[in-house]
Amino acid sequence: MTNTSARSGSARHVLFDVDGTLIDAVANQRRVWETWAARYGLDPAAVYAVALRTRPMETFAAVAPEQDPRACLAALHALEDEDVRTGDYTAFDGAAELLSGLPAARWALVTSNYEHRVRGRFARTGLPLPGLVVDAAAVDEGKPSPVPYLLAAARLGAAPQDCLVIEDAPSGVESGLRAGMTVWGVNTASPVHGVHRHFASLREAVPAILAFAAGVPGDAAV
Repeated sequence: MTNTSARSGSARHVLFDVDGTLIDAVANQRRVWETWAARYGLDPAAVYAVALRTRPMETFAAVAPEQDPRACLAALHALEDEDVRTGDYTAFDGAAELLSGLPAARWALVTSNYEHRVRGRFARTGLPLPGLVVDAAAVDEGKPSPVPYLLAAARLGAAPQDCLVIEDAPSGVESGLRAGMTVWGVNTASPVHGVHRHFASLREAVPAILAFAAGVPGDAAV
């Protein structure tokens, strides 16, 4: 599926999700949730299966309804912060080349995580950071709401139709689509429903993303 909404001659901007898109954090997320579950005497595999589909507060309500959700969240945050300090992280192939090749101030990160963790992970992997990170603390509504991507566009001074969203998850894809942006999916074996283009890997997508940012017309860019 192709989207041709980007305006000819207008400045193009690229908005990236982080986990699963630029950084491979699946093993880390699983380890954090399984450690959290063990502390509460819960089945780690069952908890992780729920956490994959829901936000943390929803996960707590589903797997530990008798527990104080604020205490649950504090415990989870402590584990996540420790993992940023000590865990092993890997940037997806092509991420460093891609981010280094984009024009300054024309790209941003839009994440459901928190900025200090993103900065820690980028430092661990050596990836360059943009000037703008829209994190969970910046918005009242997270993905799949369009709010995070719309806020990023507004702060960059970009029109939504001139923005390309790079995502790997259904909630993020929905967020970008609802924001009226071009959405490409990466790092999934099959296309996430709704994406305008699908790439099995980030590496495969690098030339097309750089072409989009440069305003190259035709299929190479859209």
